[in-house]
Amino acid sequence: MSVPVEWHGHRIDRALAALVPEFSRSHLQQLLLEGAVRWRGQAAAKPSVKVQAGDRLDIELRPTAQAHAFLPEPMPIEVVHEDEHLLVIHKPAGLVVHPAAGNWSGTLLNGLLAYHRAAAELPRAGIVHRLDKDTSGLMLVGKTRVAVDALVRAIAAREVSRQYLALAHGPWRGAGRVDVDRPVGRDPHNRLRMAVVPSGKPARTTVVLLDAREDACLVACRLDTGRTHQIRVHMTALGHPLVGDPVYGGRPAWGLQRQALHAASLQLAHPVHGGRLCFWSAPPPDMARALSESGLRYNPPAPGQLLLEGLAA
Repeated sequence: MSVPVEWHGHRIDRALAALVPEFSRSHLQQLLLEGAVRWRGQAAAKPSVKVQAGDRLDIELRPTAQAHAFLPEPMPIEVVHEDEHLLVIHKPAGLVVHPAAGNWSGTLLNGLLAYHRAAAELPRAGIVHRLDKDTSGLMLVGKTRVAVDALVRAIAAREVSRQYLALAHGPWRGAGRVDVDRPVGRDPHNRLRMAVVPSGKPARTTVVLLDAREDACLVACRLDTGRTHQIRVHMTALGHPLVGDPVYGGRPAWGLQRQALHAASLQLAHPVHGGRLCFWSAPPPDMARALSESGLRYNPPAPGQLLLEGLAA
């Protein structure tokens, strides 16, 4: 195909999107990056290349890695609770929740598509919130559209209490409870990180001290908002980066090589029938071992209670 006059001087990815409207621009960009588009007889790898009227474009239409992302992949899923509308799971550290660049397969979404047939008909296979790859713990998943919509509304309205255990560096100073209200956005000095920045989105975390020693502290955190890396950013802003979190200044300790963050408890009204639900998840072996070796004391909640009952939403 040749570039028509009206697309002279435009980016090649925009021109392709107009010339091949059957495919999304993101799909065509991926093909460009994979060398499947030839421009003036050579592979065109940059979507920002400017084309001229009459330029010859040849494209090999083939599935990209992204096109294969939303396929079922059987995998072990640790189910904490399941009914007709709701699934509560324990996500292990190391599992990516949703396909993205570098992780187009092997994600929780792929596993959910294999776990139950209706997941294929739901937005994001029923996933209504996320945990970072190296954060462990409880996650809510809707199994029906009515449940997914209700869960999204409840989380937005802060009607779901989400509490986390975090093991952090540094001796704790000051009050035993801190309400952190600091906006979180992309770090202007490092686009791979988030940071407390004035232009960021509102972010609120309640932090309660559980135990402390001279070089570390154990805290419970309740999310009032759900910004990317929120607890990790807010704990670093308090001067307590998480153990095992090098992105935000943490270091491995007591054998823990990943960020010491665990989604430990959830409380919510059932998204369909409204009954009270409360779930608690024990720290996984690597974090439990780190707690034991650090000497920090941790008392799990009684059955049917939150990590900290006084921090309910």
